[in-house]
Amino acid sequence: MAIELAPILLFVYNRPDQTRKTLEALADNSLADQSQLFIYADGPKRGTDTAGLQKIEGVRNVIAERQWCKHVTIIKANSNKGLANSIIDGVTEKINEYGKVIVLEDDLVTSKGFIKFMNDALDKYQSDEKVMQVSGHQFPLNIPPNHSSFFLPLTTSWGWATWKRAWDHFDSDAKGYEILKKNRSLAQRFDLNSVYPYSKMLVSQMEGKDIDSWAIRWYWAVFKENGISLFPDKSLVQNIGFGILATHTSGSDAFLISDFDKSYFISDLPKQPKIEEKNFYSLKQALYKSFYKSSSSILVKAKIGIKMGLIFLKFTLRN
Repeated sequence: MAIELAPILLFVYNRPDQTRKTLEALADNSLADQSQLFIYADGPKRGTDTAGLQKIEGVRNVIAERQWCKHVTIIKANSNKGLANSIIDGVTEKINEYGKVIVLEDDLVTSKGFIKFMNDALDKYQSDEKVMQVSGHQFPLNIPPNHSSFFLPLTTSWGWATWKRAWDHFDSDAKGYEILKKNRSLAQRFDLNSVYPYSKMLVSQMEGKDIDSWAIRWYWAVFKENGISLFPDKSLVQNIGFGILATHTSGSDAFLISDFDKSYFISDLPKQPKIEEKNFYSLKQALYKSFYKSSSSILVKAKIGIKMGLIFLKFTLRN
C-alpha cells in the first residue's frame, strides 16, 4: 500500500541564491515529482530600502521559475510576519488540513533521500505518541554512518516533520517556562544534563531578550510531553545560511554542521522508539564542543571542559 505523502512547507524571504539552491536540491529528491509543495514568501519590513525590496522580489522570481514539485502553491505575504510567526501560522494551517507536514527554510539543501526518510518515518510512527518529530538534520556525532536512524530527546529546526497529534501540544506562550528559573534539576534536564543552555534560550525568548525563535518553544512543548525525535545517522540536510543575510543562524551554529552527502538515503528505521545511551552520549559531546568553541569566556570553557570529562567518565563506567 502506497504511503500518502506529507505536504512540504518552504519558508522564504530575501535570499534568492540560497532559495534557488534549496529548491534545486528539493526538486532532485526521489519523491519530489509526487509531492505537494507550499512556498510561504514573507513580505518586506517597514522601511525596507530599494536593495532590500529587490532581494525579496528576486526570491519571488526564483520560486516561480519552474514546477519544483508535482504541485506548487505560492503564498505571498504583503508585509513582514517574521520567520517565527510565518512558521507557526503556516504549520498550524496545513497540519490542521493534512494531519502531517514536512518543514524547510530557505537555506537548507537536502539530500536525495530527505523526502523519502521524512515520509517513511511519518508513516511508521504516526500512532506512537512518544515520537513527536522527525529530524532531517544530524549533529556531527562520532558514530559511523550505516544508512540507519535512531532516537534522541531533542528537536531540531533544520528540516523536520511532525504530526497534528504532536503539534497540538505547541504553545507559542510556552506556558510554565518560568519553572526553569526556579527548578535547577528540571533546567539541567532541559539542557540535556547541563550540556547546552536551552533553558536560558527559552527564558530569553519569552522575556524579550533578543531572541525570536519558534524552535525553542517547540522543544519545550515536546520536552513537557517526554517526547523524542527520530534522527538519521548522517545528516540529510546542509545549512547554507551562514553569512551577513542570515537572520536566525548564528556563528555558533556553524559548529553543529555535519559532513553532507547529497546522495545519502536512510534505509533502516528503529522498531522500538527508545533512546540508546551511546547515541545520547555522542549528542552531548557534539553540543558541548559547539558551546565550547563558541564561548569567549575562559571560565565557561573551563566549566565545559570539566563537565565533558565527567560525562566521559560516567559513560565509560557504565559501559
